Amino acid sequence: MSTSRITTHVLDATNGRPAPGISVELQQHQGGSWHRVAASVTDDDGRISQLGPDDLKPGEYRLRFDTGTWFAGRGIDTFYPEVVLTVRVVDDGRHVHAPLLLSPFAYSTYRGS
Repeated sequence: MSTSRITTHVLDATNGRPAPGISVELQQHQGGSWHRVAASVTDDDGRISQLGPDDLKPGEYRLRFDTGTWFAGRGIDTFYPEVVLTVRVVDDGRHVHAPLLLSPFAYSTYRGS
């Protein structure tokens, strides 16, 4: 199975483990608004390797993580009911990996490989 052009990985920073079961939506900015491209759920390792098409047109995309539902399912209060990462895809053929390090009251991200 091939890997999508854009992927993500969510780690629960409170316990240093993957965050399985988080719903993630990929959206593309077109014509002044955001349009859904694809959606998936993190696997047992906190990863989504199939999110959207293998080839994405250059432009702005965002990943919307439904963190509120995920934390609520664990009985944990969170300051962030969702996390939205906006990224720019350029026409350089590079893979886009946007990991999320998550806790109930903080998060961070970086451009992965």
